[in-house]
Amino acid sequence: MPENFTNALYTNDNLFILTGLNSDLVDLIYLDPPFNSKRVYSAPVGSKAAGTSFKDMWVWQDVNEAYLETLAGKYPVLARFIGNVGKIHSSAMKAYLTYMAQRIIEMHRILKDTGSIYLHCDPTASHYLKILMDEIFGRNNFRNEIIWNYTGNSVPKKCLPRKHDIIFWYSKSNVCQFHPNNILVPYSQLTEKRYNHIDEEGKRYKISALRGGKQEIVYMKEGKYPDDVWNIPVIRGKESTGYPTQKPLALLHRIIKASSNEGDIVLDPFCGCATTCVAAQQLGRKWIGIDIEKQAVNILIERLSDDAGLFKKFMHTELAPQRTDVKYEPKSKSVKERLYEKQNGLCNGCRNEYLLKDFEIDHIIPKAKGGGDYYENYQLLCGNCNKRKGDKPMEHLRIVIQSHEKLLKSEIEFGE
Repeated sequence: MPENFTNALYTNDNLFILTGLNSDLVDLIYLDPPFNSKRVYSAPVGSKAAGTSFKDMWVWQDVNEAYLETLAGKYPVLARFIGNVGKIHSSAMKAYLTYMAQRIIEMHRILKDTGSIYLHCDPTASHYLKILMDEIFGRNNFRNEIIWNYTGNSVPKKCLPRKHDIIFWYSKSNVCQFHPNNILVPYSQLTEKRYNHIDEEGKRYKISALRGGKQEIVYMKEGKYPDDVWNIPVIRGKESTGYPTQKPLALLHRIIKASSNEGDIVLDPFCGCATTCVAAQQLGRKWIGIDIEKQAVNILIERLSDDAGLFKKFMHTELAPQRTDVKYEPKSKSVKERLYEKQNGLCNGCRNEYLLKDFEIDHIIPKAKGGGDYYENYQLLCGNCNKRKGDKPMEHLRIVIQSHEKLLKSEIEFGE
């Protein structure tokens, strides 16, 4: 495993970063993505995170619309579902789910077989996101719907106050890490009162009556197992950076303790103000943080550097990593011949037939976007398609071709 993948903060589109990470690399993923709430969140002036913001609304310019065609190849049912959501809900929700599907598929690839993923969402899109997770991770690998309850004072107006978020916990397989003894919670005061004796070591116990008049001393355990409703207060005081939608360290501590061990790798692809990275470091885990907000770099680096002196060394970059778990294979005549046979002599863009000499070897995913020089990332394009695609992902070429076909069709109809 390359050391430069871990304890690293990447500030770029997380799709490019995820694409460049090795398969079966990380032990735990926590993501708190935008919810398509149609709001723009900004940190208040004077806070540590002042100047940072992110858009939580989606239009087709936010995603590659042509990705639905790519998605249909491996997940045809999911592609049809997303297409239908556009009719049921809106084109914005369709765009949002396409965006999320691209990234969740990559997260599934880089997660170890014993790993878990915790998807944090709210009622805006949770029902749609669960179907995405069922299809990509498998409905049999659904573990829990965790309710994070942060009850506070509110006055009902048109509906009951909304005081919880939803966290979907999925595993990659039926054998996953789970350490319930690491996340015990305190007993209630009522339970403590029942253990109304204290021994010389300060341990609480009770005396229970058994049949036959005998008595038994029962010690109170360190705590009880939490259920799927977690009552954890929202951010207050010194922990707050002013960053929009910041989550409490206590929430991340519980997730990390439950589904990883010391030395494991924790990934947060929407890391915001780096709460997951801080929590992972505090608990002796390695971490990878990704955030697209370049204005947030300073607050991220400041928090990573200054948190109790924990962060002695970490990497920050905007460059996508390069996979090392695939065989490096430079462009060559033999590669071209294998691709020609694989594509049946057809251009992977326009689908027209050409001679071998008329093709050019191209990266499906550009190297700047996390792709690399390996056979699975190569394709043959005719000279015209390769020129139109340039250094952009394959979806860009598909959109160009589709637009050109629509234009030709309209010109033919107009001519008639």
